[in-house]
Amino acid sequence: MEIAILLYDGVTALDGIGPYEVLHLAPDAQVKFIASKPGLVRTDFGMLNLNADFGLDEVPAPDIVLVPGAPNPEAAMNDPAVLDWLRQAHQTSTWTTSVCTGALVLGAAGLLQGVRATTHWMALEGLAEFGAQPTSDRVVRDGKIMTAAGVSSGIDMALSLVAEQWDEATAQMIQLIIEYDPEPPFQAGSPDKAPVEIRDRVIAQFAALMGGEA
Repeated sequence: MEIAILLYDGVTALDGIGPYEVLHLAPDAQVKFIASKPGLVRTDFGMLNLNADFGLDEVPAPDIVLVPGAPNPEAAMNDPAVLDWLRQAHQTSTWTTSVCTGALVLGAAGLLQGVRATTHWMALEGLAEFGAQPTSDRVVRDGKIMTAAGVSSGIDMALSLVAEQWDEATAQMIQLIIEYDPEPPFQAGSPDKAPVEIRDRVIAQFAALMGGEA
């Protein structure tokens, strides 16, 4: 089972590494980090590099495609090579998946037309621009496309994917191995739970980061 995790400039590390920690434990899984060109890829905020061992042309038809997100995923959304690769890989993939704003990259490749999908709550409305049907669920499956909401939900998506592709017992074993039993210290992990003032501060901080206005 060949699993390709796409890397690109500005990618959020946990979007890719979280699912990796789950998927590489699945039976016969071969996880490959890929990018337009092999080599180090700078993650968001410029403080961490991830290594892409393979170029796009070296992994043309993976069984599972996984597209992580980024605060600004335009590096992937505007890369013709990435979009062409996604369209090609999706034709033969068993699963095409995304985490966070990676869904926008799938949308830019034309893969979400009429598809129920999710992404980070601050980018959710943007899915409609690509013909998707936005939903705020943490993990959404529509056919062979599986999308996850923001960042940490990639772990949930990967466990759901293992249960679908392998079986629930395998998914539960992996969950136990990585001791994924979240007990967050605060009930602020979604816009529906977080205090209004916290949500507003996050929106303002993100707008400032992106050079916009709150």
